Amino acid sequence: MSSMLNNNSISITVSDDEPDEFANKLRARARRKRKKIGHRSKTSCTHIILKKLLRWWPVLLFLLAAALLIFEASRIGTRPSSLVKKPDPVTEHKLNKPVEKKKPANLNRLDPVTHVVHGVREPCLKLLPAEELEHLDFPMDKVPADPIKLVIYTTKANPAYVDENMPFEQHSEATRFNLFTGNQTLKQRDESFKVKGEASIHCGFYSDKGGFRISVEDRSYMESCKAVVSTCAFGGGDDLYQPIGMSESSLKKVCFVAFWDEITLASQEADGHKVGDDHYIGKWRIILVKDLPFRDQRLNGKIPKMLVHRLFPNARYSIWVDSKSQLRRDPLGVLEALLWHSNSVLAISEHGARSSVYDEAKAVIKKNKATPEEVEVQLAQYRQDGLPEDKRFNGKKALAEASIIVREHTPSTNLFMCLWFNEVVRFTSRDQLSFPYVLWRFKEFRNINMFPVCTRKDLVNSMGHLRKAKPLTS
Repeated sequence: MSSMLNNNSISITVSDDEPDEFANKLRARARRKRKKIGHRSKTSCTHIILKKLLRWWPVLLFLLAAALLIFEASRIGTRPSSLVKKPDPVTEHKLNKPVEKKKPANLNRLDPVTHVVHGVREPCLKLLPAEELEHLDFPMDKVPADPIKLVIYTTKANPAYVDENMPFEQHSEATRFNLFTGNQTLKQRDESFKVKGEASIHCGFYSDKGGFRISVEDRSYMESCKAVVSTCAFGGGDDLYQPIGMSESSLKKVCFVAFWDEITLASQEADGHKVGDDHYIGKWRIILVKDLPFRDQRLNGKIPKMLVHRLFPNARYSIWVDSKSQLRRDPLGVLEALLWHSNSVLAISEHGARSSVYDEAKAVIKKNKATPEEVEVQLAQYRQDGLPEDKRFNGKKALAEASIIVREHTPSTNLFMCLWFNEVVRFTSRDQLSFPYVLWRFKEFRNINMFPVCTRKDLVNSMGHLRKAKPLTS
């Protein structure tokens, strides 16, 4: 609608279609206000929820974990047996297969050990050429001169006069003498070193009830040996290492014998080392020993080590190799190089670290190889007997490393080994301590070859002891 005013009036046009500007502003302000109120409401709720979560999140996490655990447990409990996956036979065999032990780094090495002599590098052990070794034989016609003509072993059936009616102290703190060793008195001990021509001595195997029982079949085999390489492992000790570098001649003429007890037999069979029906594992003839006479397995090991002449009565030569070592030189060649060539009857390695028995005693105690008390008992006796602190006896280094012993079975060497064995029974099992004493006391003993350490290293691959032998409990 429009209206016109005369008389100096101003024309104003008004339309119902145009919005009121002020009203529009008011409406816009109201809308913005409503929006702000809604935004604040939403922000406030979010803030409250966050506060609650921050306060109670450990509880919520625990509940969630508990629910998940219950769910998984229910699934396992109700899982149908048909859905359980059966193991693959090949995979199962691999899992059950025994883990192969890592072979020692030194095993089966044949490279020569050398040293420098007068500016020239030479092998530590000089063996004959291979073709000569094949034709080598025992010099059976050569009998060395010996101050000892006869050795008589004291037994229950043939006792020394002071043995009669003497009580035995079985496994007491004071002595380890028993029915295997006989009860050697201090007087007998002293007299055993003062021999002239004929000797009577305790040397193990005193009584049939003394232990170290071997089957009739095995004894028959041992009696057939003219020369023997021997080792032993009692109480599940070290593994058996096959000798290498052997000539065909040695394999035909030399017996290779390993003494085991039932613990070692079971341990080796569990590791897959089965003894054949012929009693062999590789080159070694296994001799099973029952009823070991000592609780100390180290002392049991001294029997085949030192009394090999009692075990092999018809053998003329023997080579002892500790169970921690692998023989890697031909036995006939070793006998020729260490005995026949030097006109010796006993060959043993010098000690590599020390020369004095008193220094060795300190090392034995430090390394917990024996108690200070038992070492002191031994040294006190040796001091009383007058053992000097000399580092050389009879022109030889006093201290030996006895992991290899090469010898001819003469009355003198047999007596020497009996004397040595009696010392390790009476005192400690550490034979390095008693060897110098026996060497010093047995002044009639000659023709010993104390070869250097590098020769010993050439003779064997040394792996060290792999496991500790289990002691006897009864």
